[in-house]
Amino acid sequence: MDDRRAEIEATMARYLEVRAAIDAGRGSWADLAAFFTEDAVFIDPAWGRVEGLDEMRRTVFGDAMDGLEEWKFPVDFWAVSGDTIIVKWRQILPGRRADGRPYEQSGISTIVYAGDGKFRYEEDLLNMVHVFEDMKASRCAVPSVAVPPARVNRDFSVPDV
Repeated sequence: MDDRRAEIEATMARYLEVRAAIDAGRGSWADLAAFFTEDAVFIDPAWGRVEGLDEMRRTVFGDAMDGLEEWKFPVDFWAVSGDTIIVKWRQILPGRRADGRPYEQSGISTIVYAGDGKFRYEEDLLNMVHVFEDMKASRCAVPSVAVPPARVNRDFSVPDV
């Protein structure tokens, strides 16, 4: 295994530990900011293109996650190709269906590694219609959830290095 691949895998191990701690109630989504460069770009399915770490802290790690503290986001698997990491995860809402199954959706993140334990890009994809259907069916109340702007930037291009 080459040094770059080992570095990416070590960073992902730390990143996944932080995500698991957040799911366990030991931390907040803002803790993930430590894994991103100052000029990172995050593509959120609802909030669109968010540029820069300060804006990411405010929106995708802040406003977008407020009220979702009981939701869980377990990672099913991840894979690396060069500097690109694909992460398959689920979003699980509180409560259960009548048959006992959870209200959950499938998501995928594309992350680009920048070096030195940092990512420079993340694009999250999930079916927002499915999310809203499950929220309605579960009677999930999210009283403090922030609403994305009416017009968001949908440019998902990876910035040049």
